[in-house]
Amino acid sequence: MNVHQNARTTLWSRREIVRRVLTLRQSVATVAASLALCQRTVRKWIGRYELEAEAGLSERSCRPHHSPRATSAAVVVEIERLRRQRWTAAQIADAVHLGRSTVARLLSRLGLARLQQLAPCPPAQRYEYARPGELLHVDAKKLARIARIGHRITGDRSTRVAGVGWEHVHVAVDDSSRLAYGEVLPAENATTTAGFLRRAVAWFRRRGVLVQRVLTDNGSGYRSHLFAHVCRTLAVAHSRTRPYTPRTNGKAERFIQTLLREWAYVRPYSSSHERTTVLPRWLHYYNWHRRHSSLSDRPPISRVAIGDNLMRLHT
Repeated sequence: MNVHQNARTTLWSRREIVRRVLTLRQSVATVAASLALCQRTVRKWIGRYELEAEAGLSERSCRPHHSPRATSAAVVVEIERLRRQRWTAAQIADAVHLGRSTVARLLSRLGLARLQQLAPCPPAQRYEYARPGELLHVDAKKLARIARIGHRITGDRSTRVAGVGWEHVHVAVDDSSRLAYGEVLPAENATTTAGFLRRAVAWFRRRGVLVQRVLTDNGSGYRSHLFAHVCRTLAVAHSRTRPYTPRTNGKAERFIQTLLREWAYVRPYSSSHERTTVLPRWLHYYNWHRRHSSLSDRPPISRVAIGDNLMRLHT
């Protein structure tokens, strides 16, 4: 039985009231005084017991029997219909002549408060290429430059440093082995993305991985003629994700989450340069020593290093 947090009686005390009054024949005033209750409460539970027996001592819903001012069912149906057409709560409130707070409460009750609740998420389509190099996921993440320790560490958003600028961490993740390469570059334009692809393909080649295909999003740098020219020069096929569907490049997106949590924001850095110098060491740890759940708790290099080339690759 769920007892209200401010209830003065419980099921045991209600049974005790009934026992003392109806069995022991004690007066209502005596029982009320001994249990620190008012006489009205004692009479209420005695009356419920006489009408409903043991069931009358249980909790009842606090919901009113009638709600004359409640929103009608027809209006609720109209609110749901408009919401499924992706109307905002403010637009719906104006259309049905209700307050915004009322519409927001009804949308929460209907489970339609957030846009993502209007349609179920598509089922996850997991895949993994058989051999390293068959597909390389490439992406970039914008990071604010560091002038001093910021709000992610201190929690103080009251003071900000204006005009510091941004830098971009570019990543390349092999689909089969999860082997990863990354650089911090000043921009995400055609020149930087094309240069990063050249160096990434060369880095993987030195580790015995021949890249055959690259998957990127639809950023301007990846749609440039220069990036396409580099792909042709390297004999690498280029595919782009479906617009507004970042999950298509999910392995890169997931790696970026790990990168931010374990490298970019793991500790306070005094400058952007200090953060950048730590990246190669963290990538080495990720590729050679960090256990990966999708690889049976083995590091990514375990799918690349074979036989006597283990020590040669461990650089």
